[in-house]
Amino acid sequence: MTGNRRLAVVVKGWPRLSETFIAQELVALEAAGHTLDIWSLRFPTDIKRHPLHDALGAQVRYLPEYLHHEPLRVTRACARALIRPRVWPALAAWLRDLRRDPTRNRVRRFGQACVLAAELPGGTDALYAHFLHTPASVARYTAILRGLPWGVSAHAKDIWTSPEWEKREKLQSATHGATFLATCTGFGAEHLRALADDPSRVALVYHGLDLSRFPAPPERAAHDGPLRLLSVGRLVEKKGFDRLVEALTRLPVDLDWHWDHIGGGGGALAADLKARAEAAGIANRITWHGACDQPEVIAAMRAADIFVLPSRVARDGDRDGLPNVLMEAASQKLAILSTPVSAIPEFITDGVEGLLSDDAPEALAEAITTLARAPETRRAMGEAAWRRLTADFTMAPGIARLDRRLRAMREGA
Repeated sequence: MTGNRRLAVVVKGWPRLSETFIAQELVALEAAGHTLDIWSLRFPTDIKRHPLHDALGAQVRYLPEYLHHEPLRVTRACARALIRPRVWPALAAWLRDLRRDPTRNRVRRFGQACVLAAELPGGTDALYAHFLHTPASVARYTAILRGLPWGVSAHAKDIWTSPEWEKREKLQSATHGATFLATCTGFGAEHLRALADDPSRVALVYHGLDLSRFPAPPERAAHDGPLRLLSVGRLVEKKGFDRLVEALTRLPVDLDWHWDHIGGGGGALAADLKARAEAAGIANRITWHGACDQPEVIAAMRAADIFVLPSRVARDGDRDGLPNVLMEAASQKLAILSTPVSAIPEFITDGVEGLLSDDAPEALAEAITTLARAPETRRAMGEAAWRRLTADFTMAPGIARLDRRLRAMREGA
């Protein structure tokens, strides 16, 4: 972009170890010529950072995480909002939403939007949110207040746990909807196009991987010692690790194995899983690494034999989209065991790039055993996943498509 034109990017939290796909995208958009400002709704909770976070040149600003934490800042911003020419359409949109969602969170979204509208630097010509729920609401209210276009990238939880009325209104021109919506799976795109007044608003943009940031895959050969199982993902219901722990208790007694888990966000579920492992007598075969940065994750993938991600649909409807960790595993030619949930089959064909199992513990145990007994099959699947990744899931095509959408939105501002 030319001059001092700036794009305001609204994210839920920055930086986040579990959202490398956002960091990768924003670094690539800067390289494509966009001047970005990051506006985070929450302060960081992760101690570590990925190298990608340090590669981003954008200034990062934090909105009031809770309005009562910064009362003067919020009061000044709301007072400025009340004298803006477009305050009434913004208030009307927010009040319609508040009637259907009378929560403190909905009030907080509008307060954050007022602060964002008041503090946007000169030259800001559009807003772009990551996630269709809270960040998109803040971006939408701000866009109305400032008379700016806005776009959004939708991913997984934000699609499947948001109410239909809210998704629909964020995709309608008559209700100040997004100029465009990008989503990272065909599964999600089909759902969202059915809600849009103009399906062309919804673009399928796979994240893909920037392979220049990854080492060449290792040569995989037979080795002594236990079968090395690896999982990477937050300890939340949709990742299915509770069922994986149960599956591990069902593995044949003659199979020597060790499972490494990388990821945070555990809380009560982490304590429960560790207690189950202790009770089953398998705790000495499990290492809980907690949150790790990307180089540590890739090193673990290079040392593993099978990558296991037993994704499932959570009770509240939450589910994965196409987890980036599957592509990262493929970048190291690591055999993959997952489930046919959501968009995972868009990357993995069962029996070709990996195995897609039912998420029942007995089915997972059988699939692990099958791969454990067949090192040549594991090697062939790793090779096939690498070919699929490099042919169809590199980063550049998706960034080019997103760049075109963002430029069209900004040039129409």
